[in-house]
Amino acid sequence: MDPVKDRLFRHTEQLLGVAVFGLILLGCFVVLRPFISVILWSAILCFATWPACEWLVRHLGGRRALAASIMTLALVLLVALPVVLVGNSLAVSVEHLLSVVRRINAEGLPTPPDWLVNLPFAGDYIEVHWSGWALNADRTAAILRNLLTRSQGWLIRNSIHVGQGIVQVCLSVVVAFFFYRDGHRVAQVVSDGIKRVVGGYTQHLIDLVGKTVRGVVYGVLGTALGQGIMAAIGFTIAGLPAALFWALLVTVLSVLPIGPPLVWMGATIWLVMQGSTGWAIFMGLWGLVCISGIDNVLRPFLISRNAKLSFLPVFLGVLGGLMAFGLIGVFLGPTLLAVGISIAREFTRGGQTVAEPAEPESERTEA
Repeated sequence: MDPVKDRLFRHTEQLLGVAVFGLILLGCFVVLRPFISVILWSAILCFATWPACEWLVRHLGGRRALAASIMTLALVLLVALPVVLVGNSLAVSVEHLLSVVRRINAEGLPTPPDWLVNLPFAGDYIEVHWSGWALNADRTAAILRNLLTRSQGWLIRNSIHVGQGIVQVCLSVVVAFFFYRDGHRVAQVVSDGIKRVVGGYTQHLIDLVGKTVRGVVYGVLGTALGQGIMAAIGFTIAGLPAALFWALLVTVLSVLPIGPPLVWMGATIWLVMQGSTGWAIFMGLWGLVCISGIDNVLRPFLISRNAKLSFLPVFLGVLGGLMAFGLIGVFLGPTLLAVGISIAREFTRGGQTVAEPAEPESERTEA
């Protein structure tokens, strides 16, 4: 065969091979795209809790499947079950709110509650306008019908997003089982793949990513979970309506220094207006000591053992993750952003911390 034609044939064959390989990768991406956030979050959870899984494997005589089952059950209790309970509580609260609006639309406005009328500065204004709405029943009914029409559409759209988030969290726990069971093989494949790209820098890069992931999961999300649990206990004891929903709000807002106090102080004020002074005092003390106070204990302890994290990446990661990935992005966003920043910072240093491979002892002796 003509050498030129032979070379052209080989090049064409190589290009076709690359094109087919690219199409296969593209097809895999299209298939897995709805589950990328689930897989990433499962991998992060397993990576952060891997020492506990290995401890179980050692104490269960090497039965990795059993250890994976126990770790998965722990994730169900700590992650999936609270999210499902919050979703159910939110659905019940929304249905109750809609039923109240429908009853007002059918029966008219009741008399304003005493705590609302007795509000300083605004009480008289509210009473006058409340009486005006009660006297003008047709106008009030039209406003309520318009409110119902708009709110139902908004609630349906956002309920779908919340439902998708709950499904993602539950699915991530299922995927986590397989990561726990086969994670050592997956880690070896990933390590070999990274080694082909960055060579001797691989182990340092893996250590950096591991330290960052644990810093976020333990320091930020661990603290948020602790505050959320304490908030749920306090809100339930005080008899706050939709206690689990407000506890979830505390968890999400825990990245802000003033976030949790906004919720428990609001709950305290609401209890005062309801005339429950004793429970309001309890709520204030519980919020100060157990909700906000736990932040001063957990965060320094957990973060000091791992990567140091600044406020801005965590805050932007929560908001960006929520917009990009939905409910699961609240946890996934700050982790990915922190890892990206750590890798970028390390590469801008020019790999100065990477040691050169040591020369074999035999070669040094011969020299």
